[in-house]
Amino acid sequence: MKQLIECVPNFSEGRDLSIIKQITDAIESVEGVKLLDVDPGAATNRTVVTFVGEPEAVVIGAFEGIKKAYELIDMSKQSGEHPRFGACDVCPFIPIANISMEETAEWAHKLGEKVGKELGLSGYYYESAATKPERKNLSTVRAGEYEGLPKKLGDPNWQPDYGPSVFNAKYGVTAIGARDFLVAYNINLNTTSTRRANAIAFDVREAGRVKREGNPITGKVIRNEQGEAVRIPGKLKATKAIGWYIEEYGVAQISMNLTNISITSVHEAFEAVCESALNRGIRVTGSELVGLVPKKALIDAGKHFLRKQQRSLGIDELEIIKIAVKSLGLDELGPFDPQKKIIEYLLEGESDKLVNKDLTDFANETASESPAPGGGSISAYVGALGASLATMVANLSAHKRGWDDRWEEFSVWAEKGQKIKDELLHLVDEDTQAFNLILKAIRMPKATETEKAIRLNAIEAATKKAIETPFRVMELCYDSFEVCKAMAESGLKASVSDAGVGALCARAGVIGAYLNVKINCADLNDEDFKNKMLTEGAELVAKANDMEREILKLVEEKL
Repeated sequence: MKQLIECVPNFSEGRDLSIIKQITDAIESVEGVKLLDVDPGAATNRTVVTFVGEPEAVVIGAFEGIKKAYELIDMSKQSGEHPRFGACDVCPFIPIANISMEETAEWAHKLGEKVGKELGLSGYYYESAATKPERKNLSTVRAGEYEGLPKKLGDPNWQPDYGPSVFNAKYGVTAIGARDFLVAYNINLNTTSTRRANAIAFDVREAGRVKREGNPITGKVIRNEQGEAVRIPGKLKATKAIGWYIEEYGVAQISMNLTNISITSVHEAFEAVCESALNRGIRVTGSELVGLVPKKALIDAGKHFLRKQQRSLGIDELEIIKIAVKSLGLDELGPFDPQKKIIEYLLEGESDKLVNKDLTDFANETASESPAPGGGSISAYVGALGASLATMVANLSAHKRGWDDRWEEFSVWAEKGQKIKDELLHLVDEDTQAFNLILKAIRMPKATETEKAIRLNAIEAATKKAIETPFRVMELCYDSFEVCKAMAESGLKASVSDAGVGALCARAGVIGAYLNVKINCADLNDEDFKNKMLTEGAELVAKANDMEREILKLVEEKL
């Protein structure tokens, strides 16, 4: 399986779009790199670029971006709201798939070595790539910013991790790191006061604020026995925050880095700022996400706000995301397009999946002379429709007037139905791909005995896959009976017929998928595997027939 790393370099230029374009073109020129997002900010004079790829390609892509920034950006003339100390200010690597943080840090070191040796530029490693404990925190590494670099580079304690110990006035330095997925998140306030925004930031950020005697702003700093300032911790763990005024928008913001969204989520940060702002007579008006965000962050937020509204959580993920966008005010400063801001959607890119076709095109594709999609894909789709009907009844029941005390009960059923529906939709294409694997194996060369053996093994493996896929369809369709039955028994009476149709679809999905299990088993040599699939499949068919009869009886009694 491919190892994937995300790289999010921040370049100290957010106003000259031609410079930004040249930098991103240099990154994109590297084969194997996929550019996901470019997010320039005029007020901060900073552009956040996001791209992904296999480790070696990412290292080369980052190197080319740094090289181009060296050519085009002059730090001696740069200014902006955001802290910075280099043309490519920071360049973090983030493990995305099949790679550990330790391995990711090793690739970060390879980039630093390459930048130091080939470009003669210097910098520091931070977070999980740090070579010293005191260099782990980015804010510590960047303290003093660009203007403080001559003094910093002359300090024996702050010699660079790579490159020369000489101040490069044009470029500055770069912090190269390896870290968890960081969400850059700004929350908008109905004030122009940076001081008040900072007060809110101190309330919520993990580092909190310095403890003082008497006046909390001008009073004497209280220190411990070691002479260190005593701090009053903020409300949120794994959160960095400052307040600033953004002239571009005419408002103050809380600028936050959520360094671990499994500890502090986007919606928890939003709610904490809302509470602190309200206590200070200030109102949150909306928020913005800088760069990309994992889908889970917005799904979790959407479900949080649905719970507060006592609404069913068992709705399509795009609808859940829409709730998150509106609740967090992510569209206040400009349109928020999930397809361009959510990393998983961007990785999917353009797709020719069957499930992305409209109903007419899907039917036409099925009716064409192409052998796929066939009965397996159709069985999965019919099963998905059945699960969808049962889910619809659950959602209607959760929203029924007078049943407010039962919304959670029906929400649980709706979530079960949605999960089944989503996996069955995935299997629509999975079944077609499994069939195509058999065709590919059959077409393999067979001129020599070795080639014949490899080809036969490939056919056997592909055939097993073509059996396992429809068998999984059988299991999921059968699982959907549980939701159908619950809705026939206790769901909205006016929709009981929909629960019945859902059961009909579920049975059709089970039996249709079993036909595909049987036809593919005919070409399999592994007798033990074949007998297991056929026996268990026949048992599921028998149980599906019983469940359909039971549910239809319930439906008929209520009609």
